[in-house]
Amino acid sequence: MKVLVIGGGGREHALVWSLQQSSKVSEVVCAPGNGGIAAIARCLPVDVKDVASMLAIVEQEQPGMTVIGPEVPLAAGIVDAMQQRGLRVFGPTQAAAQLESSKAFAKEFMQRRRIPTAHYAVCTSLEEVRKSLPIFHTPLVVKADGLAAGKGVVICQTKAEAEEVAAGIFSGSLLGSSDTRLVLEEFLEGEEVSFFALCDGSHAIPIAAAQDHKRVGEGDTGLNTGGMGAYCTDALLEPTMVDWLTTHVTQNVVDGMAQEGTPFTGILFCGLMMTARGPMVLEFNTRWGDPETEAIVLRLESDLFDLFDAAIDGRANEVAVRLKPGASACVIAASGGYPGSYRSGLKIDGLTPTSDIGAVQVFHAGTSLVDGEFRTAGGRVLAVSAAADDLKTALAMIYGRLESIEFEGMFYRRDIGHRALAKEGK
Repeated sequence: MKVLVIGGGGREHALVWSLQQSSKVSEVVCAPGNGGIAAIARCLPVDVKDVASMLAIVEQEQPGMTVIGPEVPLAAGIVDAMQQRGLRVFGPTQAAAQLESSKAFAKEFMQRRRIPTAHYAVCTSLEEVRKSLPIFHTPLVVKADGLAAGKGVVICQTKAEAEEVAAGIFSGSLLGSSDTRLVLEEFLEGEEVSFFALCDGSHAIPIAAAQDHKRVGEGDTGLNTGGMGAYCTDALLEPTMVDWLTTHVTQNVVDGMAQEGTPFTGILFCGLMMTARGPMVLEFNTRWGDPETEAIVLRLESDLFDLFDAAIDGRANEVAVRLKPGASACVIAASGGYPGSYRSGLKIDGLTPTSDIGAVQVFHAGTSLVDGEFRTAGGRVLAVSAAADDLKTALAMIYGRLESIEFEGMFYRRDIGHRALAKEGK
């Protein structure tokens, strides 16, 4: 069967690579893809914000299945448009994707379902923000309601700073476009964990847990980014905690969305804070994480196509999600200046045509292929990933591979997985 993957980042490269391992998949096409994906699959230009543009690709290619990678096309309603045409597509509808596209919707849904989360207030004006601020201690969190490419969450040390950030969100000066709602939220302390579940509208089947490193600097310092690296080990969550999260969070979400007339099919990504009060949901994402996916797929023994196929048919409970023992990790090689301004079009040295050497996979996040040469085309450029018997070995393999890759201004964090290694005493 031909499979079409919509998207063009490191997550999509990892999905394309994993789907190509399936004996049931005859071809994987990606739109728009990137330089690394173009080296292993056919890529087609498309505007992922425009439903008509994506539908034109689907009509042209006639895939047996379409997999939606990023959040933007989900929020735009591409799944609805395809379902209306009787096409097989993996991902949630526009209404179900509100769990990610509207933080206010997600918080109110969690309150209705009694899912543990931080105390919050939804505000639609600066006046409402001023009225709500007295109920919060500092630091506190200000979140833009809509999608903001990872830039819509600000931890504020003072209430004056929170008011200033809120003013910037409402005016559009902070994110480039104005938002009509925002969320004030209690600041939670603890360790963050990403928990992924495969959902088919009725069932939520746990896949894996991973830990992302969002800050640009080592020691988790500096500005927030889309993610500078991640790792995946079974030690992140005890089996009893996985069972608890499945019952009280992911299955609770699936049951609640179905009862409210917006059944959820796709990947439910729960951003958790493991606090002294227990696990709390920071946010929901309605698709695979990036860079967590680049680590998780290397441990996945199950056929990814089979998982998606079962979810589309409402039989996710009939498939087994199996992970290889051990650990996997991913480290992002970024452009100088990221997450601020950076240069593009820089030649990348040290890459192979298939972007892998032995057990290390180099997934491309922001690259282009120009006259047979890979060039930078984004802030996060490469996601160098590996799996091994333990995390220390996987990271050693990754950092060894990074030493042979070079482009002007390239940098990466050298402490990915530091919390897990400290716990292991390594």
